[in-house]
Parts: sequence; C-alpha cells; structure tokens
Amino acid sequence: MIAAKFNVEPGRLLIDGQWVDGAKTFDTVNPATGEVLTQIAEGSSADVDHAVEAARRALEDRNGPWRKMSASERGRLIWKLADLLEKNIDEFAELETLDNGKPIFESRYVDMPMVVDVLRYYAGLATKIHGETVNTLETAFTYTLREPVGVVGLIVPWNFPLLLASWKLGPALACGNTIVWKPASLTPLTTLRFGKLAMEAGVPAGVLNIVTGPGAVGRAIVKHPGIDKIAFTGSTSVGQEIMRSAADTVKRITLELGGKSPNIVFADSDIDNAVKGAITGIFYGKGEVCNAGSRLFLESKVKDEFTEKLVARASKMRPADPLDPKTRLGAIVSQDQMQTVLGYIEAGKKDGAKLVAGGNRVAVDGSKGFFIEPTIFGDVKNEMTIAREEIFGPVLSVLNFDDFDEVIEQANNNPYGLAAAVWTRDLKKAHVVSRRLKAGTVWINTYGLMDASLPFGGYKSSGFGRELGAHAIEHYTEMKTVWLNMV
Repeated sequence: MIAAKFNVEPGRLLIDGQWVDGAKTFDTVNPATGEVLTQIAEGSSADVDHAVEAARRALEDRNGPWRKMSASERGRLIWKLADLLEKNIDEFAELETLDNGKPIFESRYVDMPMVVDVLRYYAGLATKIHGETVNTLETAFTYTLREPVGVVGLIVPWNFPLLLASWKLGPALACGNTIVWKPASLTPLTTLRFGKLAMEAGVPAGVLNIVTGPGAVGRAIVKHPGIDKIAFTGSTSVGQEIMRSAADTVKRITLELGGKSPNIVFADSDIDNAVKGAITGIFYGKGEVCNAGSRLFLESKVKDEFTEKLVARASKMRPADPLDPKTRLGAIVSQDQMQTVLGYIEAGKKDGAKLVAGGNRVAVDGSKGFFIEPTIFGDVKNEMTIAREEIFGPVLSVLNFDDFDEVIEQANNNPYGLAAAVWTRDLKKAHVVSRRLKAGTVWINTYGLMDASLPFGGYKSSGFGRELGAHAIEHYTEMKTVWLNMV
C-alpha cells in the first residue's frame, strides 16, 4: 500500500468557534487496510444542545457579525472557503480516500473539484436571492422577501462526505442560515478539516458547528426544537424516520434518498460508448452511489454483443490500493457494508440470476481491506431482490427487453425514482423515453454527469426537494409577504 502524505489528526467537536472534546471517542477506519486511522470525539445530545444554542445566537444577534454581514460579504466568504479548499485540495482528496476507500483519482479530480465549484456557484448566488413587488391594489404597496429559514441541521452520508455536504452548506450559508452539521461516523475526516478551513476563512463563531458521532446524534438534531430545517442524504428507511420525527416540531425537510436507477440501452445506440457508460454508471464510487445505474436494460438484439464487451471491460477493473493514481475500483467503505454487498450477491445466485463476472471478496497487497470484485448478473428479472433493492456496491443487474413500452414500464416498476439513462441515436425516442421515466434526472447517451447549476433530487421513495442550482434556495429561505396600505 502507498503511504499517505498528510497527517491524520484526532477529531474534536466544533461548537461556537471552539474545538472541544466529547465524553467518549470512536475509531475511524481505513477501508483499504482495516486499520484504525484515528479517534474521533463522540458527541452527545448535550453537545447538540450547545451547538444549536451557538447557532441560534449567531443567527439572531442583530449586532453580531453574521447578521451584519451583507449578501456580497457572505458571497466573498464562501468564495474564500472555495479558494482555501482548492489550495489544500491534495490533502482533502487524500483524507477522503483514506476514510472512504474510494480511488484517489475520484477524490482528487472529481469530488473535490466539484466541491469547489459548488461553493463558488453559491458564493455568486448570494447576491441574487431576492423577493419581488406584486401588483395588487392601487392603494397598496405589496412585495415579498426571502429570509433565512434559520438553524439548519445537515446530516450527510459516507459515500460522498464533503461533496454532498457542500450541496447543503453552500445554499445554507448563501441564504444567511447557521448550521449544525453531523457527518457520517464512518467518514468524518474531511468534515473536520473543513471546519478548520472555515475558521481560517473567518466564518463567525456559531455559524458552522460540527457534532460527530453515531446515529443518536442525528436523531437529537432532528428532534431538537431549535433546529428549523433538516437537509438529509441517506437511506430511504432513515429518511422515513426523519419525516416521522420532524413532524413533532414541524421542521422543513429535504430528503435525497435511495435509488435503483434504470440504464436503458436500445439497439440503435453507440454500443461501445454505452458499454463505457454502463461501467461508469455502476462501478464509479464502487457502486456506493445513490444514482448508480444498477439496473441495465439491454434490447435483446444487442444483448450478447453488449454483455461480452461489458464483461471484458469489467474484468480489467481490479480492486487495488485506493491511493494509487491508477486505481479505478477502491475498497468498500466498511466491513459491515462489504458483508451486506456479499449477501446480495448470494441472493442473486439463489434467485436464479446468472453470475457472469466477479462476485468475490479479494485481498489487495495482503491487507485486511474490504474489497469486492466488479460483479455482473445476467438473466435478471425485475422482481428479483437484486433488481428491487438498493445494494450500494459494485453489483450490476442486467435485464433484457424487446418492446418499447415494456422497458419503460419495467424501468418505472420500482419504488425508487432518482435517476435514469437512455442510450439511442434516435433523439425523438430519447426525449419520449425521458418524459415517461419517473426519475429526477435522466441522462441521454451519458451517465452520471452533474453540474452545480443543475438541480438534483428524486421522485417516489427517492425523496423530495432539490439540491444544487438556484432552486435549492427555496429550501433555505422563508417567503414573507409585506402589504403596505397607502390610503
């Protein structure tokens, strides 16, 4: 294994501009080796109370630095955060890879650059958040205002720890909110390093608070009456729990949840490009991606040719040291997640799907890391477990179709609706399919491309609300109507 270049420091809680200890600590583990990286402070409900109190003081103190900061000053502050991250991008990329197991190529050249882009996008948007005048009566002056929603709780998963946080952090800060941020306990390192950047950039005390720890910390944030909004990315089951709990305090919530995205290949597509897209769609991020193209629908005319090329390409993707720049398939995030993925592979075999590639745990450089081969099942039926449930690992289900209406029906026949893709040279067909698919994002002749300006979110059990783009501002502001009687 390649040695890390940067030090991994123990983690503490960031509350009201101060780093403080928790009552206990927990380990964060390198998935590539199974070894402990460092100890992280374990927050408690009392720590959440203190963080919320600090966030509310920073929000409501009219003479405080955050309330007195203009929109353009907030924008410059967010831009400064982006500059500092870009300056330290190699360190952040390495921390993300050490903590999550993803290849350094992805962390350094995809995830972290997009965090920078997202922060800069919302830095520019900070001065474009406005209300409007409305013509009602001649005797009235009526207008609307957009005001901060308040204290925002960010609960972020382990698959894209800093990237998915930035989707929430950027608009929350741009709109003038304050934040209590809980990273996933498996991957807290880049969150804590970002907290240091925030202090270096001059983010006022109490505006950004970080409480690390287990799920109990997240539940305390959701239940807390001092939190006005929850922004959550994670599993559908936890999202349902958040909805139930948030009802007690009538919190605003946005949920970006699970997916089982259909990737549809018609016979008239560019087969070689579609093969590359299918590989990217399921094996990027080790398949630990909410919008992974985990259900591949192949028109029967090209099934054999496509499958042969797909398996040949997948066989070249060997799990390897995530810190090696040449690696394209890293380590599963944890031993528990690895066992979950292996369990789904066994379920696929039991249900009668044909294992055509991979399916095994592998050792890399003699380590005790959590590596699984890229795995492909053929002859999958849409009702099989591996085609219904989100696996969150490098496992692809290949299904066949002959009829246009049939494939759309099958693609939509799933609880999720996060993303989808269509491969065809017929643009009319592509647009018709895109309109009929129940998914928040549909890619045509590509897979997985994203931009800070484009909204992202799901239909059905994949959640509600949109992140990224200008539409995210709606979730981080309250709309106020003002009526001035001029008689």
